Amino acid sequence: MNEQLERLISLQQIDAKIRLINRIIGEFPRKLAEAELPFRELQKTLDSAKQMFETFEKKKRDKERALDETGEKITKLKARTSEIKTNKEYQALLKEIESVEKERSSAEDEILLIMEELDAATKRIKTEEQKVKADGQKIEALKKTFEGERSASEKELSIVQEARTKIAETVDRDIYGEYKILIEACGGIAVVEARNEICQGCNMNIPPQLFVELKKDEGILNCPQCRRIIFYKNSQ
Repeated sequence: MNEQLERLISLQQIDAKIRLINRIIGEFPRKLAEAELPFRELQKTLDSAKQMFETFEKKKRDKERALDETGEKITKLKARTSEIKTNKEYQALLKEIESVEKERSSAEDEILLIMEELDAATKRIKTEEQKVKADGQKIEALKKTFEGERSASEKELSIVQEARTKIAETVDRDIYGEYKILIEACGGIAVVEARNEICQGCNMNIPPQLFVELKKDEGILNCPQCRRIIFYKNSQ
């Protein structure tokens, strides 16, 4: 086979490998992002549990403040007992104190319920923190694996690119220029076999005379349909 053709075929094989390696390297961020999705959901659940805890904490503080105010109110009402002059006023005061004491009792019950909610929220936070920690460790291990694979791929890419440079330097400049145009325009396939008078790149017929010339293997020829560089593989 024509020496330049052999080099172009080798170059095309290397370029295909370079594209594959680059695609593998480019996939790492997506794969990591997908792996992190469950972790992010766990983190959201944990954040939600913490926000719920803070909500209950605020509600408890508000109720305790209201309870203190109610206690002060009862103390002041009881202090007025000595000022009462009639039985009617005394009965009215007792009724008011009773009403405020009911408010205090209700507030105390609400605080107890809130404390139960706080206890449940605390347990939920601990559970979610354990999940986040465990999943976070998995993500970190996966990152290290990906980093190792990426490093190996980049090392392989460097070796392949070096080999490509050496081959490209041995290809005629004009032929190489044509190859570069075709590799971009034809989906990474610039050099194809012509078999049984059919271009294997576009599956179109090659004129008989051109096929005869191709079999002589005396130069670089192109498919008249797709413009790819074609070659004939002698079975002997």
